[in-house]
Amino acid sequence: MAWLVKLITRSIQFLGGSPVAGEPEHLRVGRQGEAEAYLYLRDHGYRIVATNFRTPGSRGEIDLVAWDGDVLCFVEVKTRVGVGLVPAEGAVDSAKRQHIRAVARRYLRRLPLDRNPPCRFDIVSITYVEESTPPDIKLIPGAFRWHNRRRFESAYFAAPPKPRRWPPRR
Repeated sequence: MAWLVKLITRSIQFLGGSPVAGEPEHLRVGRQGEAEAYLYLRDHGYRIVATNFRTPGSRGEIDLVAWDGDVLCFVEVKTRVGVGLVPAEGAVDSAKRQHIRAVARRYLRRLPLDRNPPCRFDIVSITYVEESTPPDIKLIPGAFRWHNRRRFESAYFAAPPKPRRWPPRR
């Protein structure tokens, strides 16, 4: 049954995602990568609840929002054709993480008040060695965290990392 869902999803993607005149190649590859990530996460037990989530007045977007058990995951998908010096997940720099965090906060505000799930930020890195070959997919759970621990300590957010202890001075 899973193979039928994959076949239908990929067929819809290729039929509905035909290149538009003047559409850049990287946008088409990005859409293809997001479809592959969607199927990959579903095969690994994630429940996808939103795709390409954005809020009005926000520049950022979250590619996939999914549940991994009791943890709400905000997933960023990065797709590359060809192997370069920097892997695809290296493109998620501090500015991109900041945008994802801002949109994640807005998503959490839309949840009912009785729902306070722990959250996690994941990255799915998809690399096509050549465009016609099957992709190499890598999932990085917990790729980054909320930036300011003290400000966001509440039931909404997953436990912050333990503080680092510096060695004593000599």
